[in-house]
Amino acid sequence: MPKFATILKGEIARVARKEIKAESAALRATSAKFRTDIAALKRQLAALQKELKPTAKTSNRPDPSEEKAPESRHRFSPRGLPYQRKRLGLSAEALGKPVGVSGLSIYPWEGGKARPRAKHLPAIAALKTLGKKEAAAVLATR
Repeated sequence: MPKFATILKGEIARVARKEIKAESAALRATSAKFRTDIAALKRQLAALQKELKPTAKTSNRPDPSEEKAPESRHRFSPRGLPYQRKRLGLSAEALGKPVGVSGLSIYPWEGGKARPRAKHLPAIAALKTLGKKEAAAVLATR
């Protein structure tokens, strides 16, 4: 004859399984609803992107009636800066004055570890057109 404790233990396990099954069924139904909603949203997103794609191609084109002033873009090469500095016979501190920065900013630019800000690029580009005498005159005025 089985012991009362083993029968009770078996009955508790059976009731617990029944309760877990009832709780998990509700969670499964909620999860299935969410998956259905997500799939519908993905389809809707794909349809909207497909609808938007032709208009995006035409909206990125510049309007020919609008005339823009050409922007002057200055390129920066870390290898060119030490060459310009040596050509002008300037120290890093002296080169920094017409550019508007300290000499300590010049060294990382030359090493390629940092890039000058856009506002400094025109001044750096202007150094290419200067000679030694002109560079000395610019330093004397600052």
